[in-house]
Amino acid sequence: MSTPNILIAEDDAVLREVYVKKFSIAGYKIRAVENGQEAMNEIEKEKPDIAILDLNMPVVDGFAVLERYPRAARTFPIVVLSNFGDTKNKERGMGLGADDFFIKSEMTIKSLLEKVTMLMKAKEMWQK
Repeated sequence: MSTPNILIAEDDAVLREVYVKKFSIAGYKIRAVENGQEAMNEIEKEKPDIAILDLNMPVVDGFAVLERYPRAARTFPIVVLSNFGDTKNKERGMGLGADDFFIKSEMTIKSLLEKVTMLMKAKEMWQK
């Protein structure tokens, strides 16, 4: 099997770089962008195996990306990251088809990596 391709959409440059480094070390091919418009452009170029999507980004936010790629119409899972822990944002994100939702201040890179690994294994099983 080829190297899994992850799209990371995160406007915070420091966080984006941390994600890129950790996921690269874990053996993933990474494409990183800083806003939702760039994320949609990258998805149109090549569908990722999984997308990690910040909700609060400039130009186009993560909610708009979820609306553009509803769960039923896409072939890849989306993990949402947010600085906002309120129920309203989580319910909206999950309602728009996010496969999981992490509040940045409550997560670790290890837990995010574990979730991505689990989703990739589930995707492989489903495709067989």
